[in-house]
Amino acid sequence: MLYNMDVQDIKNRFGIIGNSPLLNRAIDIARQVAPTDISVLITGESGSGKEVFSHIIHSLSARKHGPFIAVNCGAIPEGTIDSELFGHEKGSFTGAHDARKGYFEVVDGGTIFLDEVAELPIGTQARLLRVLETGEYIRVGSSKVQKTNVRVIAATNKDVFDAVSAGKFREDLYYRLNTVPLKIPALRERKEDINLLFRKFIADFTDKYRSPSVQLDQSAQQLLMNYSWPGNVRQLKNIAEQIAVLEKDRNLTAEHLQTYIPTEAGSTLPMRIPNQNKDDFSERDILYKVLFDMKKDMMDLKKLVAEIIQNGGNTSTIQSNQNIINQLYRDIEIPESKAIPQDPHQLVIHQPSNDKSFDLMDDAEEVEESLSLLDKESDLIKKALKKHKGKRKMAANELGISERTLYRKIKELEL
Repeated sequence: MLYNMDVQDIKNRFGIIGNSPLLNRAIDIARQVAPTDISVLITGESGSGKEVFSHIIHSLSARKHGPFIAVNCGAIPEGTIDSELFGHEKGSFTGAHDARKGYFEVVDGGTIFLDEVAELPIGTQARLLRVLETGEYIRVGSSKVQKTNVRVIAATNKDVFDAVSAGKFREDLYYRLNTVPLKIPALRERKEDINLLFRKFIADFTDKYRSPSVQLDQSAQQLLMNYSWPGNVRQLKNIAEQIAVLEKDRNLTAEHLQTYIPTEAGSTLPMRIPNQNKDDFSERDILYKVLFDMKKDMMDLKKLVAEIIQNGGNTSTIQSNQNIINQLYRDIEIPESKAIPQDPHQLVIHQPSNDKSFDLMDDAEEVEESLSLLDKESDLIKKALKKHKGKRKMAANELGISERTLYRKIKELEL
């Protein structure tokens, strides 16, 4: 009987290429679970061959003479999935001109393969759970309970447990389907099989298209093994077909292969690519930088005024430093009554009554300023908006933040 076949016999029967321990383990699990009638959840990346394993399980089971149907749950619209799986009555919805049998009714006594089962809507998941637990279902638009005897094999390329945690997949259905988990290894996890598969595909396609045979040198074989193969066996087969049809040079090197393999997915080395967006910088970091620059400007201003006083208010000294003073004050709002006089002779400098020299830093009265980040942030935003006459885009560029962030700050600070 078929279910007494060993792993190598199964490979020969179903055309499976490879000797990877992970692949052999998956085939052995399928062989052992096939004679039972329990549900199986097949997991694996897209293109890794999940549907082949559903055929293995069905063919080695007692249902092998019964019907088998594969349903891609992700390809059926949400509004019609219940009708497709469980059938509907005439007039149950717009366009239902006749009664229709669903897949669970058609495949009674056989096996149904639900590919991409994680794409099922929550309501359909509840209906499927009832079929798995009691074998009962109800057609859309009917109140009559019907029975079916169907074995369910499900498959997905997603992490179903994550979907359960996110509330997108029923936990009870997950455990009901996952009675026996079967993981199909990705192609990059079975590197020793890549060259075998490629040679098989190339031989098939050169024979199909009656083109000359293709040979790989050592560098080409190494490239095949080092590539990450995000599309798995399906992608490898696709590239082999392209080469069989398009490539003129039948002795392939790594340079030839690189024209068929996407370079953006070729590296298997983990690498973090930094985002150059300005929003990556912390707003607090930007604010601190601005505050430090302001502190430096104030220190320069104090030194300059001290120099003017020590020179006794010399007119030439005041004139030579007038531009520097204006530059330091350009972003500081000063009342008109306190504005710096344009005529240096109008600048009154108060000196101590005695002739002793003094240190401006010692005699200056230190005024306590607000250290609130919100206040500083509000002032900076106001100045930027005033400088650019209310143009938010230009003000955001000046502050080093995005226009969306600026808009949010304006709302938060009620500016």
